[in-house]
Amino acid sequence: MNYDFKELAKLYKDTLLNNVVPFWEQNSIDWEAGGYFTCLDRSGQVYDTDKFIWLQNRQVWTFSMLYNRVEQRSEWLKIAGHGASFLAEHGRDPQGNWYFALDRSGQPLIQPYNIFSDCFAAMAFSQYALADGESWAKDVALQAYQNVLRRKDDPKGQYNKTYPDTRSLKSLAVPMILANLTLEMAWLLPSEELDRVLDLTVREVMNDFLDQERGLMFENVAPDGSHVDCFEGRSINPGHGIEAMWFIMDIANRRQDRATINQAVDVVLNILNFAWDDKYGGIYYFMDADGHPPQQLEWNQKLWWVHVEILVALTMGYRLTGREECWTWYQRVHEYTWTHFADLEHGEWFGYLDRQGEVLLDLKGGKWKGCFHVPRALLMCWREFEELGNRL
Repeated sequence: MNYDFKELAKLYKDTLLNNVVPFWEQNSIDWEAGGYFTCLDRSGQVYDTDKFIWLQNRQVWTFSMLYNRVEQRSEWLKIAGHGASFLAEHGRDPQGNWYFALDRSGQPLIQPYNIFSDCFAAMAFSQYALADGESWAKDVALQAYQNVLRRKDDPKGQYNKTYPDTRSLKSLAVPMILANLTLEMAWLLPSEELDRVLDLTVREVMNDFLDQERGLMFENVAPDGSHVDCFEGRSINPGHGIEAMWFIMDIANRRQDRATINQAVDVVLNILNFAWDDKYGGIYYFMDADGHPPQQLEWNQKLWWVHVEILVALTMGYRLTGREECWTWYQRVHEYTWTHFADLEHGEWFGYLDRQGEVLLDLKGGKWKGCFHVPRALLMCWREFEELGNRL
């Protein structure tokens, strides 16, 4: 396979602007009740009208980001503002915590049982404030961000189902999202707070969750970073681990920290070697670090977000280091991802494949898949290959 950087940049750009973004523009906006529909079938028809807060916030972020980083199209700002207004009115409980789900009209359905809705609210309203200059949006972003910092050590709070003080575990999801979120919020934060939180998250991810001997990123560890021999303690989520590594690369590049960049690339390559399905191709969704049966019954499915985040990590890693292993792996993952997930007939991308690579669910959006991972990855890969092409 021979891939030309400029042709790849064009592929990602054209797919983003002429395929994926129009799919969401045309099908997902609820002009009548506010916010967005995310439950879209293959052709874009709405099959459920419930509104999941983290997907609503992610779509506000996506259209604000397109306005800020691609082109100041008035329709993109209008779509972002449409979602932001709906969320500002309906998205939080009286204490300022963000719900998980609303009905179509904005009535709460599911309590704010985790901080991930708050994380994406902070991202969304920060990006929207940058686009529209609204001071109220800055306030919403900062309030959500402070919520995340306040709750990060006990993200589920009263909604935690585990029995206290028996088997304490912390999750990679919290520091990895906080790392990316804090970079997103950089323009709103005092420099000392920005550096403090980035230092904390990089240290926690690379010291506590990274197994130095195996070079793998564990999904759950004890509070002191040690391993716990149980289902959760042995769990490897390859997509999470690799996504976390491009967040770390992004921070390290900002600081010109070459050692951490290369360490993150090493982890990406280790995870790929561990989690690639040699028989059918693609990356497993979950694995057990010791080779035992994983507890997740969907462990061998191939998911869209896992593969597009890998493409981002490999293109970024290759641009920053020039390491040939990144380019070799990129070509393999590119071939699998573009031939299995992209829907050439109806646009946008499938989300869920079985192990053999056949489409398991032909939805384009649902409770977990929305307007976020695919457009973000397409934009980032477009820009990475554009820069690589300009070096020639």
